[in-house]
Amino acid sequence: MTPERFRKLREVLLRRQPDLTLLMERVNKPHNFSAILRSCDAAGVFRAHVVLPERGIGVHAGIAAGATRWVPVTEHDSTDAAFRALRSEGVRLLAAHPGPAARDYREIDYTEPTCLVMGAELHGVSDTALESVDAQVVIPMEGFVHSLNVSVAAAILLAEAREQRARVGMYDASRLDPETFDRTLFEWAYPKAARRFTREGRDYPTLDDDGCWVRGN
Repeated sequence: MTPERFRKLREVLLRRQPDLTLLMERVNKPHNFSAILRSCDAAGVFRAHVVLPERGIGVHAGIAAGATRWVPVTEHDSTDAAFRALRSEGVRLLAAHPGPAARDYREIDYTEPTCLVMGAELHGVSDTALESVDAQVVIPMEGFVHSLNVSVAAAILLAEAREQRARVGMYDASRLDPETFDRTLFEWAYPKAARRFTREGRDYPTLDDDGCWVRGN
């Protein structure tokens, strides 16, 4: 781990948003799943969520471009379970759905704690989810198709969220609590060592400004 590499990791982590997240509800194409994670990384999402399809899903490493390492994914057994967990974190649930009740996605304030709910490619967000979300959002369309590919739609929504948050300085300083920040930074910098310390039930070493382990740890 070079000092330059460590500082880059630290700079990226400083911009992570603990209250901006995305739930993939039974997205079943690996290409889309991986592309969405990449967009999450680009927008500074700290952690994503997923309700897996019945047959599971694989992640396309080339499309993800390492995003699964930088954006961990929490798996939930059902949409109801996912919504309960997310509401316990105080986030507002917004479903991407081109229905009559949907609002233009640009009218939404994404500086509030927000989770974007993206549905499966063929059927979209489930009826269960639509009945429980706080609002529905839509990307206006001018052609014959009524919706975009799920990964493209996620990228557009996350880009808007990032733009709004950047305008009010939400990427200017760390918004993670110090303990989470230090733990995540060590895991990013030394993933193999982090797994070993976890197996052994030991605390992570303290890191100095260059990413070196402080003597005595």
